[in-house]
Amino acid sequence: MDFTSIANPFLFLLFAAATAAIWIAGIRLTKAIDVITIHFDLGEAFGGMVFLAIVTNLPEIAITFMAAKHHAYDLAVSNLLGGVAIQTVVLVLIDVFGVGRSAPLTQKGHSSILVLEGVALILILTLVLMAKEFPSTFIFFRTTPFEWLILFIWLGSIFVVAKRSRKAGDGKKHAQKMEEMRHPHAPFQGGPSLAIWTLIIGAIVTLLAGYVLEVAGETMISRFHMSGALFGGTLLALCTALPEISTGIASAKLRNYNMAVSDIFGGNAFLPVLFLFASLIGGDAIIPNLNPTDAYLTALGIFLTGIYIIGMVLHSKKQILRMGIDSFIVLIVYVLGLLGLGFIL
Repeated sequence: MDFTSIANPFLFLLFAAATAAIWIAGIRLTKAIDVITIHFDLGEAFGGMVFLAIVTNLPEIAITFMAAKHHAYDLAVSNLLGGVAIQTVVLVLIDVFGVGRSAPLTQKGHSSILVLEGVALILILTLVLMAKEFPSTFIFFRTTPFEWLILFIWLGSIFVVAKRSRKAGDGKKHAQKMEEMRHPHAPFQGGPSLAIWTLIIGAIVTLLAGYVLEVAGETMISRFHMSGALFGGTLLALCTALPEISTGIASAKLRNYNMAVSDIFGGNAFLPVLFLFASLIGGDAIIPNLNPTDAYLTALGIFLTGIYIIGMVLHSKKQILRMGIDSFIVLIVYVLGLLGLGFIL
């Protein structure tokens, strides 16, 4: 698809329409996945880490695959690593608009499973920073060993979370949720079959919208002479984080706090896995060629994740401006981090 001949007003309209489609699909997906996880007794954390994390990152998948095909690695890499930082800040929005004055988000959702997911994310991001120091010639079969290590850590974390979710399962709670799901005023009107179809259709819509964002984004970068790294790590990362915003707030309103947090941590851990597929498609060593802004955004993502892990361990009830103390600190650190980004561009 070629957008180069489209006038600027229509290009912006396409970008906005794709963004709106991602937002609306995200809300429907949350309700459908809630039904699926309840019906199959998968657990909120596992549902957020696998189903929501992968589906809500479909825009990033589309952008990464297309950018790798065109060898536009700056856009793809900055979108992925900038997405980790900005999606962590999504927890601030969930805290304010999804939970509100009742209690901080990490006081509602602070299970050991979520802490494990956060630690796995930090391990993966640290591995990205370590891989950056290796030469770009360190490549075998179109990729480097680090991409495979990232994949194994991510799969291992899924296995551990699934095992612990089953072990911590509460049959009475599961039966109660099944009854709530059948209530005439339930958030999702329909059974598991309709929920699965909603998941499939919502995933397709999200994937196509992500493709439109990537093509429109590349056109805007070329037309307005913008930095691919800056655009991918900020504006494009914000737009592709919209599924996490909509699904996170919706999950919190459904009182699935663990799913809301797990969606963010699990999704952030999944994003670096896409480097493997980008390397296989493009045939280049991507992580060793990260630019300083990408490494900076990766470190920022680690820092923000660490703050929330501390918040989940302490799970303080104190709030500032309708958000937990950890969310307030994360917001301040992220703003300062964006200001610091200007010094290394």
